[in-house]
Amino acid sequence: MIEIAFRLAGGIGLFLMGMIMLTDGLKAFAGEALRRALMRFTGTPLKAFGSGVLVTALVQSSSATTVTVIGFVSAGLLTFPQAVGVVMGASLGTTGTGWIVAVLGLKVSVGFYALPLVGAGAFLRLLGTGRWKSLGLALAGFGLIFIGIEALQTGMQGLAGVFNLARLPASGLLGHVLAMLVGVGLTVIMQSSSAAVATTLTALHTNTVNFEQAASLVIGASIGTTVTGVLAAIGGSVPAKRTALAHVLFNAATGLIAIVLLPGLLWLIQWEQEHVGLEAGATSLAAFHSTFIALGVAIFLPGVEWFSRGIEWLLPEKGPVLTRHLDNSLLSVPAVALEATRRALREIAGELFDGVRTGLAATPASSEEARRTQVRQALERTQEFFTKIPPVTEDAPLSELRVAQIHAMDHLLRLQQRLAVPADLRPLLTHPQLQPALVRSREALQLAADGLRGNAPADWLAAVEQCALELADQQRQNRPVVLRQTAAGEWEPAQALAALDAWRWLERLGYHAWRISNYLGGDGRPEPAPHERTSA
Repeated sequence: MIEIAFRLAGGIGLFLMGMIMLTDGLKAFAGEALRRALMRFTGTPLKAFGSGVLVTALVQSSSATTVTVIGFVSAGLLTFPQAVGVVMGASLGTTGTGWIVAVLGLKVSVGFYALPLVGAGAFLRLLGTGRWKSLGLALAGFGLIFIGIEALQTGMQGLAGVFNLARLPASGLLGHVLAMLVGVGLTVIMQSSSAAVATTLTALHTNTVNFEQAASLVIGASIGTTVTGVLAAIGGSVPAKRTALAHVLFNAATGLIAIVLLPGLLWLIQWEQEHVGLEAGATSLAAFHSTFIALGVAIFLPGVEWFSRGIEWLLPEKGPVLTRHLDNSLLSVPAVALEATRRALREIAGELFDGVRTGLAATPASSEEARRTQVRQALERTQEFFTKIPPVTEDAPLSELRVAQIHAMDHLLRLQQRLAVPADLRPLLTHPQLQPALVRSREALQLAADGLRGNAPADWLAAVEQCALELADQQRQNRPVVLRQTAAGEWEPAQALAALDAWRWLERLGYHAWRISNYLGGDGRPEPAPHERTSA
């Protein structure tokens, strides 16, 4: 028994290590491309589903896909209905591991032939540079998977002679539910549904369990894999918790449906064996796994919008709206964390532009104090989150985004100080000579707010810049005019100085709106500027 236990533990460990290395290596080797593909092909729930299937099939881990999606939806990169589609796709994509084990791992003794792959991968990891090191990790992990399967087979063969689960009662709803719960527990302990499914496939191949028990174990593994997403969402944002809940509800509902319909599904597999040529044993179990997950997708995907709204009703948005995308779970992926801060800064900027523009009115609203508090707290929270993002010195584009966001925060802090118009300047805003500058500054703020919210024409950045440059010209042109008029007695000296301050005040509003828009608009990489003034 000790030898059997050691072989089983070692086989499971080798398989898990192989899965972890393969997943981490592929994510590092093609992670940015996978993230771009995941975002590019998630416009509709159907596209999101396809993205989930593809990405999970590539990285061989539904948990990795789900955790990534939780980060994306927390950062605002994906809408919640899109995230639900990806999660459903991930559940179907992860069944590919079972096919690999059934078709290759159990039919052919590839453990011996996988050894050179592990060696080549290890040498590539040690001697390679850049992304090739990650590819070496993935190759070594792929080889370890088959070595682990071979160790599992040996252990299961010994276990079948000592303790044969196939002799236990397996029929009836209670027997299926008990086997399903064993599958859930196995997956929770291993933290990998792929490892649980591989173990089940190996047990079936060595006749340690019969087909009905194996089917129930696989259903349990599908439910148990949601635990990883739940753990990733603990302490996370509301969107992260919604995504984890969607994963749990979908997999749990699909598993329960499969248990209830198990006799029919087993009949379908038997029919395919007799009429389609489906091979009995592990291959049929892999087909069963894909079939019941596909059945769940067919039931839930058409109503994904309704399903999403129900979860949003169960978990309503709470806390500050402006910083809802700042989830500490994103800090492990600097690219996503920086995108989250950019989106938060855009929302803060839009609110700030609205507040400043409202403050320029003849009678500011009484609620402006609450807006000032909201903006101040949001900026403090964003700065706190931003300082926790790990450095990205080796990635030039990400470094540019980081520097741009620092510039944006600097201008936002300066503009925040201008939310309230000083009492001595407010009377002068109604003076006829200041009206063109007042109108232009309000126009710049409105354009900037609409542009950052995606409600402005394509050339909005150029329009904001034009407003800022015109305000600067007006300020320069009016200064000598007012001084001459003051010398001629048309202005009181104190009133003239206050008017010049008012022009400077309005010019600064346009300037900060322009620079903030430049650093946060478009893809977040600033357009070249002729100069960067530093005065407040």
